Amino acid sequence: MPRPQIDYSVYLVTGRELLPPGKSLEESLKGGVTVVQVREKTTETGEFVDITRKTKALCDRYGVPVLVNDRVDVALAAGVAGIHIGQDDMDPVTARKLIGEDAILGLSVSTVAEAEKAIQLPEGVLDYVGVGAVWSTASKDVSKKVMLGPSGAGEILDVIADSGLGGINARNTPFLLHGSVSPLKNNSLDGVAVISAIVSSSDPEAAARQLSDQVASFKRANSYDMPPFSAFAPSGGDILGSMLETVGELIHTVRKTTPLVHQITNSVVVNDSANVTLAVGASPIMATNERDCVDLSKNIGSLLINSGTITDETFKGMLAAGQAANVNGKPVVWDPVAVGATAFRRETGQQLLHAFQPTVIKGNAAEIGALANSTEVSARGVDSVGRLSDPAALVRKLAKERRCIVVMTGAEDYISNGTTVLRCTNGHPLLGLITGSGCMTGSIVACFLAAARTWFLQRVGDMGADEEGFSEQGWESESQLTQGNMLIGALAGVLTFNVAAEQAAKRPDVKGPGTFRAALIDEMYAVSAAEVCQFAKVEIL
Repeated sequence: MPRPQIDYSVYLVTGRELLPPGKSLEESLKGGVTVVQVREKTTETGEFVDITRKTKALCDRYGVPVLVNDRVDVALAAGVAGIHIGQDDMDPVTARKLIGEDAILGLSVSTVAEAEKAIQLPEGVLDYVGVGAVWSTASKDVSKKVMLGPSGAGEILDVIADSGLGGINARNTPFLLHGSVSPLKNNSLDGVAVISAIVSSSDPEAAARQLSDQVASFKRANSYDMPPFSAFAPSGGDILGSMLETVGELIHTVRKTTPLVHQITNSVVVNDSANVTLAVGASPIMATNERDCVDLSKNIGSLLINSGTITDETFKGMLAAGQAANVNGKPVVWDPVAVGATAFRRETGQQLLHAFQPTVIKGNAAEIGALANSTEVSARGVDSVGRLSDPAALVRKLAKERRCIVVMTGAEDYISNGTTVLRCTNGHPLLGLITGSGCMTGSIVACFLAAARTWFLQRVGDMGADEEGFSEQGWESESQLTQGNMLIGALAGVLTFNVAAEQAAKRPDVKGPGTFRAALIDEMYAVSAAEVCQFAKVEIL
């Protein structure tokens, strides 16, 4: 018989010791678990076989295949679909000989070296690999393993294409799926492997369904291939003109819908960031407590995380807010202020990158360079020192690796989605003489991402798309926004801020940085969509 075709989307590893009273495996199956691995580390062989047979009988009713962890003898005795082995268990070639050609065989890998060794096995030995641990987990002993993070999983995916994972829950699954896509070969995960996220839940069915929906939405989104800007201009049309037309529509959308923009920003610019948000027509809320951040997430239009004056308490709020925004499909702008300046900022920056998926990363040359591991520029406080030889290539590379939009601000602004790069040359030297101009730009970009999301969903509704294809809370629409609409949202924010700065600098009442700051807020309020599009200096590289 041929080996069974398995859907690895939601791969449940059993953990009976974690089950809350009155809960059962069947609830998880009802929620959408697609494959079950029976894992019993301390059970005697006879009981292990009995448990596996009972699990198989239940799973057969739902058409869900069963695998056994480590034990070939138990798998053969219970008649299940196959086994999963670790690096310290029986070697894969011997395991394949024992279980036969018709069974499924999976292998855990946690390093690039282990992945390279796995792909050198004879063809047909392995059916899949499990990559992990991605994050720390209380349900398995991973104390001797390095936590990969999504980007580490992506590096392994450059070596192998088919995977499952461990150490995952509903808060970080969206980031894991999007953040672990391999940067070189665009390989992606087939699913997520979980234990406590479902087994320990007070509502296993709902937990399984949420994970199942997230994986299904990611798979739909990852198969969606939108050529750069094809949604904005017909074949042979004026792509840049169509983009600017959309920028104008987003300016009107912000003022019409007044999106709530949650901002965890640095203490130096809280007042200015709130004021420019109000000036363009959005509504700011500057909450930092982690409990506030989770509760707010369902109602916001977008989230800004600015780590300029990060503290232990605001860091907790950033983690909670970013993860909640991912779960709720809300755009996230991350402004990694001075991320390369100190060891503390480098460490917290990496922790934030491993906690949630940003929609936009916005920073100056030193900040973007630090994230891209460039040595051409360095940080002096919040300023950049040095010059990038090819800024367009750098932002394109980082955007592709991080699966997001990258906005690099400076005398020239560069915006990329990993495929196309836009260069914008609006602005004024007075912006460099006031504190927080870059931070305010992040606030405005967040306003326009919220508008881009609303505009996109309205546009999809006008086209008659069904909810399954474009769920308001699903990652499919978020991923498609990231590929096109979010790029325009970021462009709209950068242009609006910089054109307003040019208009402010022309005013006769502006005598220097102090009067310029006040005039900038006035012009953010007064600038029209027509003016932004008329004075925009943008080129597609």
